[in-house]
Amino acid sequence: MDVVLFFKAALMGIVEGLTEFLPISSTGHLILADSLLEFARSAGSEKAKVFEIAIQTGAIFAVILVYMQRIRDTLTGLGSDPKAQRFTANVLIGFLPAVVLGLALGKIVKAYLFNATVVASTFILGGIIILIAERIAARAPRARVETVDDLTLIDALKVGFVQCLALVPGTSRSGATIIGGMLMGLSRKAATDFSFFLGIPTLVG
Repeated sequence: MDVVLFFKAALMGIVEGLTEFLPISSTGHLILADSLLEFARSAGSEKAKVFEIAIQTGAIFAVILVYMQRIRDTLTGLGSDPKAQRFTANVLIGFLPAVVLGLALGKIVKAYLFNATVVASTFILGGIIILIAERIAARAPRARVETVDDLTLIDALKVGFVQCLALVPGTSRSGATIIGGMLMGLSRKAATDFSFFLGIPTLVG
């Protein structure tokens, strides 16, 4: 067993675990960590790509575990509960833009944007945007949407389009959807909850 490669893989896993649920880009940090550790060179380019995808499955399971009760209630109520049906429709509608743009632009993004320079630039820009957005949100009137059950299909679609900003490496998916949702009139709780629910099909995809 290559002890050095094992150590690098462990560090990559730590980076993923520390950044996945913060409003910072886990993918961007993995790209920077890969660049610093030369992980792809040690493991092989294709194996490194598979590894970086595989370690994100832990984040999917964590979200499912935290929201297990809501997910269970939604699935059991799909046949008869209007709230469950509306919630499911909102998640699917919010996920749709990422599917369309991801398939259309995925190869271009990987070819030209998956590098440390782009990631560092988006880290800086994203931090500035978050600071500005927080100031705007602090002065904004009471949120129009208090919980995820109050979202309309249009609200979900708008948040879905904002999520597409995360196609650019270094842009946080959760940060973009939470801040974007708050600027669109969602409460912080509604924006955060919907961001995590939206993350389940997005991360699986």
